[in-house]
Amino acid sequence: MEERRKINRVEFKANSVIVDKESLEKYFGEVKNVSPLGMAITVDEKTPSILGNDVIVVAETLIMYADVVREDKEANGKKTIALKARKFTPDVLQYLFEHIAEGVEE
Repeated sequence: MEERRKINRVEFKANSVIVDKESLEKYFGEVKNVSPLGMAITVDEKTPSILGNDVIVVAETLIMYADVVREDKEANGKKTIALKARKFTPDVLQYLFEHIAEGVEE
C-alpha cells in the first residue's frame, strides 16, 4: 500500500537565531526551508560546528527545539545546518519562560 501523505519542506525565508542549549551561544542565520519535522538554516561557514547539539531556534513567528543532524558546506562561504524537531521538555520550556521577558520593565 502506498503512503498518500507526504511531509514536504516549504521555502521560508526569514532571519533566525540559533541558541545552543548547553553553552547558550547564539548563531545568526537565514532559514531556507521548514517542515513540521525540522528546518534548514544557512549560516556563515565560520560558525563553529554544533552538529549533535540541542538547540532552540527563533525565526520570526517560529520557535523550535531541535537536534542538529547535519552540516553541509556550500560553495559561497556559507554552510547549511539541518535540524530535526524535538518535543519541548519541561526544563526547556522553563528556560524560555524565565528568559523571554528578560530586560523588559514592568
